[in-house]
Amino acid sequence: MRSISKIILTTGTSIIAGTMLAMSAGLTAQAADTLRVRGTVESLDGTTLAVKTREGTDAKIMLKDGWQVSSVAKASIDDIKPGDFVGIASLPTASGGDGALEVLIFPAAMKGTGEGSYAWDLKPNSSMTNATVADAVKSVEGHTVTVTYKGKEKKIAIPEGTPVVTFAAATVSDIKPGATVFIPSEKAADGSISSGRVVVGTNGVVPPM
Repeated sequence: MRSISKIILTTGTSIIAGTMLAMSAGLTAQAADTLRVRGTVESLDGTTLAVKTREGTDAKIMLKDGWQVSSVAKASIDDIKPGDFVGIASLPTASGGDGALEVLIFPAAMKGTGEGSYAWDLKPNSSMTNATVADAVKSVEGHTVTVTYKGKEKKIAIPEGTPVVTFAAATVSDIKPGATVFIPSEKAADGSISSGRVVVGTNGVVPPM
């Protein structure tokens, strides 16, 4: 498997960096008007994106001027090393500590994006931790990472089979009916939804966030 740095270089660093800067609001602590839309594309008509959400509802997202699109590329637990900046959605485990639901390895240029640990809506009671890897250990029980953020430390177990991805380039043509999307959005008082970025699944890899 190619290294993370090679994936980033071959998919267009400037495009991804620009998209990730725009996405930082969607990967940080929740605000009152924040809405994360997850689902599949029904249609894209100009700047109106229709999505069937994972909850089974229909959502229409108005895409802002200059909106951007990116995708995710498959990575490996073995790619995670001390010094990397990661975003890990996790749930408390019955034995204590947290167990990962998914892992996003940020490009080096995006280190520090949304640093912290806060409530997340991937699953009930889940959290998102954006932090620097201090230690990555592999044992017979699986992988465990120790991450640090804002002077705090957290250990997260990563079970076998946990989706691990990094960011990759995409084009508007990838946003087609049936494609899986993750859209950090804003919901206005009148109920309208808007967004400046779309993360779309390509090549069989779907956004796990």
